[in-house]
Amino acid sequence: MRSVLMTAALAMAISHSSVAAASEPKVSGPYAHDNLTIFLIHADAAAAGNAATGQYVTLDEALADEQAMVYETGDVNELAVENLSKDRTLFIQAGDIVKGGRQDRVLSVDLVLPPGSGRTPITAFCVEHGRWTGRSNESAGSFDSADKSLAGKDLKLAAKAARSQQDVWNAVAKTQAMLGASLGEDVAAAESPTSLQLTLENKKLEAAIADHVAALATLADGHGDAIGYVYAVDGRISGGDVYPSPALFRKLWPRLLAADATEAVAQRAEGAADRTPTIDDVVAFLLAADGAESTAEKLPAGVTLISRSSDDVAAFETRTAASDSWVHRSYIVK
Repeated sequence: MRSVLMTAALAMAISHSSVAAASEPKVSGPYAHDNLTIFLIHADAAAAGNAATGQYVTLDEALADEQAMVYETGDVNELAVENLSKDRTLFIQAGDIVKGGRQDRVLSVDLVLPPGSGRTPITAFCVEHGRWTGRSNESAGSFDSADKSLAGKDLKLAAKAARSQQDVWNAVAKTQAMLGASLGEDVAAAESPTSLQLTLENKKLEAAIADHVAALATLADGHGDAIGYVYAVDGRISGGDVYPSPALFRKLWPRLLAADATEAVAQRAEGAADRTPTIDDVVAFLLAADGAESTAEKLPAGVTLISRSSDDVAAFETRTAASDSWVHRSYIVK
């Protein structure tokens, strides 16, 4: 393990909002297990103490506590979400998979909803092909949980960049095939063979993921100033996520790691690269992504999505009008 300071340019790229850098942020790593490698992105003291973003409640937490609802709308590619809390802001992350309804869906954009938000539309895509009725013991009109996230570049790009339902279905089928080949058994559930959610609940897959998680789960808690990470699979950088505060990163780290471990399991048969990425590679990757051509899109609840794209990478930055600051930066290698 080693750590180096980022370049001033990258520090500015990661900290150009209200989380101003008192000193240059740094990247540490690599931290590796099997074919999954993690590099942590660290904050300065100001960001590490950012209490505002630490007060967010995530969608999986809010659904479990009955402080949020996700509803069917009758439109396959649009759901409605509501923050029922009286005092906590709800953070919804693109790639969250909601289970239930008439079909399992993946939410394709981030949203930040204030307390008592009322029903707010959010774009979504089916990660299950064919079902349009409630599953046994599940509501057909709403979704009960959101404890899984999209895994793999193809799925993330299909949902977040292309925003194509057909591309999402194709990527689900490809992911299921790769996982089945890696694990030596069919991972499609008999109850709903096209459901990505049910595939992610496969016991053999969960056991394979648990091996990676056991080795890397303590990284966020062990580095109290970490605000994000970049990961590589088989020696190739695949993507990463950055947040304004360590508190929000630590909330999301378990599900991020589980998704990355799923990608690592799926990719085992692909063959490793000739070399392991270095911190310099991570810095170059982030600089290139943050410097790519950008477009801005207005989303509900005063959220702005800034998308950046080049031949090699897609990057997304979510900003809120309420705080005039960013709450999430996501990077995906094409």
